[in-house]
Order: sequence, then C-alpha cells, then structure tokens
Amino acid sequence: MQNTITKFLKTFPDEWQTEFPVTKSYIYMNHAGVAPLSRRVRNAMIGFVEDATVNGAVNVESWVETAEACRAVAAQLINANTTEVAFMKNTTQGILIAANGIDWREGDNVVTTAVEFPANVYPWWSLKERYGVETRMVSERNGSIYLDDIVDAIDKRTRVVTISHVEFASGFRNNIKAIGEICQERDIWFVVDAIQSLGAIEVDVKSSHIDILAADGHKWLLAPEGAAIFYCTNDKLERLINTNVGWASVVNPRDFLNYDLTQKPDATRFEEGSYNSIGLYGLKAAIELLLEVGISNIETYILELTAGLIKGLKAKGYHVITPEKDSDRSGIVVFESTRHTPAELYALLHKKNIITAERGSGVRVSPHFYNTESEIARLLETLPDL
Repeated sequence: MQNTITKFLKTFPDEWQTEFPVTKSYIYMNHAGVAPLSRRVRNAMIGFVEDATVNGAVNVESWVETAEACRAVAAQLINANTTEVAFMKNTTQGILIAANGIDWREGDNVVTTAVEFPANVYPWWSLKERYGVETRMVSERNGSIYLDDIVDAIDKRTRVVTISHVEFASGFRNNIKAIGEICQERDIWFVVDAIQSLGAIEVDVKSSHIDILAADGHKWLLAPEGAAIFYCTNDKLERLINTNVGWASVVNPRDFLNYDLTQKPDATRFEEGSYNSIGLYGLKAAIELLLEVGISNIETYILELTAGLIKGLKAKGYHVITPEKDSDRSGIVVFESTRHTPAELYALLHKKNIITAERGSGVRVSPHFYNTESEIARLLETLPDL
C-alpha cells in the first residue's frame, strides 16, 4: 500500500493494536455501527465503578471534575469553547433539542437529505403536525449529495439545513464548510449530525459555521453508548428555546429549595439532570486517546486504508457504492455484489471473525486507526472473486 501507511505504522508503535483487546479475537471493522472499547476506556470506567462501589458518592467532586475535563477535551476535539459543549445521552437527544428549540412559524421549512439516518429525520418530520413546518429531502445522485441540489432546495422560508457530516449508508462526506457558509450568509440554522465522522475525520465547528452539532460516543469516538457530545454556538444560544428545563439547567442548581428559573448562561443549560458519570469517564479517556494519536493522522491513515480496500474490491469484481475521491470519502466503504446477497457476504466474513455490517444492498466496512493493512488483505482474501 502507499507510503503514508508505512510511515504511520513506523511512527506509532504496536501498542495501538494491543490497546484494543478485540483484536485478539476479531478483525473488527464495524466502527460505523458500535465500536469496541480500548483498554484505557475500560479502565477508566472500571475505576469509576470501583469508586462508587467502595465509597458511594463520597468522591462526587472528582466525578464533577472528570466531567469538566471531558468537556474540555471534547471542545478541543471540535474547536469549540467549553461554554458551547453539553453532554447528552445520544445523538438523537441533541437533534431533538435543535428541532424543538427553534421558534418556528407556519410555512417554514427544513432542508435535509433523503438518505439520513432516522435520528435526523423524525424530529423534523414531527414539526409538520405541530407547526406546519415542511421537511425538504434532497435526493442522492450516484452515491453523492450535490451541493447545488441543497442550494436549490433552500428558499426564503428555510430556517434549518440539517445534514450528516458522513452519510451512514454510503460513506459520502458532505462538504459541511461550504454548506455552513451558505447558511451563515442567509441566517439559516446549520445542524450537523457528526456521529459518523467525529473521531475519524477532522471537524471544526468554527470554520464550518456549524450552529449545532450532535454525536454519540459509541462509533468513531471509541467510547461507550449513552455518552454524547452536543454543541451550540454561543452566538445562537439565546435564540434556542430550551424545552427540557430541569433542575440542573438553572443557575445554582444545588440550592434545591431556592427555586429560580434563571437558566445557566452556557450550553450546560441543556443538561437537565444528573450525568451519566460512568459514560463520561469512558468518553474522556476515549477522546484523550484520539487526541494523542492525532485526528489528522487518523484521517490520513483511514483514507489510505480504505483506498486500498476499494482498489481490492474493484479488482475482485465488486461494485463500490462509496465515492472514490478523498474529499468525498470517510471511514466507511460500502460495496455490493451481483452474485451474492449482503447477508451471504456478511455471514462469510463473520465466519472468519471479520466483523462488518449489512446496509441496504451492500456490505459496510468501517476500519479505524488500529486496523492494519494485513487485516484489509484478510478481508479481501475471504471474499470470493466475481
């Protein structure tokens, strides 16, 4: 494979394979589904469990400190201010906060795509009955979403453009910087579902003019389920109505009997109750690992790794749905066969302990930075020629 991979493997020691115990049993390439945990994430979560088991809540202040440290590394990961980051239970909760928090007027519309994961569809569809808001869904063409098609769907009543940074069923990477510039020029809310990119592809909320971002930790972030990042730009914080005000949303939340509905001045107003502390311990350790390796290194490596996979699949006669251009790709490769069903190919790979996923008419492969060129070769060797 190309020299970039060799350089990466020489620069980063073998500990990245040993950091993930899953490699002892599987060639795991389903990070677009649910990722395995690293040793350090496991240890961080076990540490919390041991503390809570032995000490109860005696050390609760250290739990809070860990949450704030997690917020700091999460903000660093997306180039945000810590005041703009909140924690959610999943991506869907973050999108719901966006969808329910905008001051809608009948006749407004939302622009998205026709290939979004349902988490970025149903919250917007539900606005039709309540507010008369239309959802416009831009179609995919040749495995890609064209910027011109998004622009054509926008009009004077468009209040939101909401899109996945990376589409889950094809691996196509949307040009969020270009979309963000368009939204900024027209004062349109720009909402990004980053669950299929964050941790594998560089994300900069400032340069991309993102207003709201949501991403759970259990995919490319290599963190546990139930610990998600939510971002809302400070510039629009006061314009987003908080429909889930809870005891933790307000100033002085620990002054329990002094009722005061004044909300916190930052994004933590959207954290309505107690934290998923064990999840945040894991999320913090996961993000620290990614930052240690370097997101730019990870992105370069994954693109090289998947480029070799695409080349190998085509040589064996498979049709690759995922676009080949680097700027249009991510960590996801989806391919299909004219002779075998996705279920048959998935089962064939699974029998050899190669973990992928069935998606639509094809098989989805999603390797991360600890996967190797030899593992890609094993996958290709396992697949029959067409």
